Amino acid sequence: MAAHTRWTRLLEILGDQGHLDVLDAAEQLGCSAATVRRDLDELARQNLLTRTRGGAVVSTVAYDLPLRYKVARKADEKQRIARAAAELIPSGSTVGINGGTTTSEVARELAVRPEPTGGGGIALTVVTNAINIANELAVRPQIKIVVTGGVARPNSYELVGPLVDTVLRTLALDYTILGVDAVHPRFGAATHDESEAGANRALAECAGTVIVVADSSKLGRRAFAQVCETAAVSILVTDKEAPEDVVEEFTALGIDVLRV
Repeated sequence: MAAHTRWTRLLEILGDQGHLDVLDAAEQLGCSAATVRRDLDELARQNLLTRTRGGAVVSTVAYDLPLRYKVARKADEKQRIARAAAELIPSGSTVGINGGTTTSEVARELAVRPEPTGGGGIALTVVTNAINIANELAVRPQIKIVVTGGVARPNSYELVGPLVDTVLRTLALDYTILGVDAVHPRFGAATHDESEAGANRALAECAGTVIVVADSSKLGRRAFAQVCETAAVSILVTDKEAPEDVVEEFTALGIDVLRV
């Protein structure tokens, strides 16, 4: 198991349990206790946990993992979801994209589209509150980038706060692509952080069509802060492992569900 994957799993265990024992973690990860100790020391160096005798406890990280440690989770599914979502966006559209691992993959798919015939034209206008997405797309001459204001949140690289609303209330978007922590037929799309939820809600409210991208592990779940009601979602793009009964609940509400 690669170090990055081990770190992600260790942080997940901490998020679930609040504490971690070296020997138990070694058994769960199928590696040596010495390897786990080295991993915990490295994560403690990054201020992602607090070392204890024989293990670790949560410190600055808890339920919401930093974005860079989420990338490896369901990577194949996220790439398929991203490809399908990007195909829904016609050339010439104005599209909002929030932060997250799946939406970052969507942005990469949009970035590799061919330039408009004749060159020099704008294929897409992308409005985002995610500074990592803006950084990746800024070098693409065929994509016009608009970045909201706001305060950067280290866990997700998203800009949050009242400045986001100030910018977005003056804009009209054709589409918004939302990455979320949970999406439930009754309780809508949600995320763990209320400030992120507010910024993402603003992106959704100024869009004609809202597309939620979420792997199957997020379906039928609830999170702390609602981004938008289920009725605001037009299309849900997920993977083939999505539970049939949950998918049927979404489709019964008039939402187009794409399983890829």
